[in-house]
Amino acid sequence: MLPMEPTGSELGSPVVEEAIRALLVDAGVSFEVLEHPPIEDAVHAAALRRTPLAIGGKTLLMKADCAFVLVATSAAGRLDSRRLRRHLGVRRLRFATRDELLAQTGLVPGCVPPVGAPVFPLPLHADHALVVNGRIAFTPGLRTRTFVMASAEWLRVASPVLGDFAGEPA
Repeated sequence: MLPMEPTGSELGSPVVEEAIRALLVDAGVSFEVLEHPPIEDAVHAAALRRTPLAIGGKTLLMKADCAFVLVATSAAGRLDSRRLRRHLGVRRLRFATRDELLAQTGLVPGCVPPVGAPVFPLPLHADHALVVNGRIAFTPGLRTRTFVMASAEWLRVASPVLGDFAGEPA
């Protein structure tokens, strides 16, 4: 696991990007790397990547009762907090603050990739909608890069706990 030394860089962390790249290469995963201007949000990312919004992986750090978890959804959907609480088996759920995100991942909002251990010491939960299109595109810790790969390969390497907690698209 990476030591989480907050960098606070608005563009992200090359250390996280390199850890994810090494994880994928070591696992024999074929992936495409796209270079682009810094992304602003999911819609902007899809336009820069020239990929459908639905294959975009949006990752959120949540505080579930007393523990932090990473939650990945399709960028085309919305998080349904009631369904996510049920999926996680918790009573209280909230978004992490910017400071908590920085402390837990070393990243700022918009840079968090849908990867838990061994990159981050956090459990990863993903909504089924993220994998139904056959491909996934996500920022690997840097706002200026995107990794695109087969969802099956991402599932194999990221090993998320799958669930149904996304609502209808916004």
